[in-house]
Amino acid sequence: MCRSIKTLRPPVLPEEATDEEIAAAALQYVRKVSGFRAPAAHNREVFEQAVAEVTEATRKLLAGIEVRGAAARKA
Repeated sequence: MCRSIKTLRPPVLPEEATDEEIAAAALQYVRKVSGFRAPAAHNREVFEQAVAEVTEATRKLLAGIEVRGAAARKA
């Protein structure tokens, strides 16, 4: 696992992850999987599309995760 990607859900983060944090995690994931820190010009479009899709999938995942006991901690 890429150590640069941090956990984005409570209780690790006390509040919801920001759009910037989600996009940064997606970028790190795509970099790790592709093996490229920055894509060549001929791969840029597919690289950026992958980052966008992983970002959206991450938003959906975080929105759907239920952290048991989270309500009790907030009270």
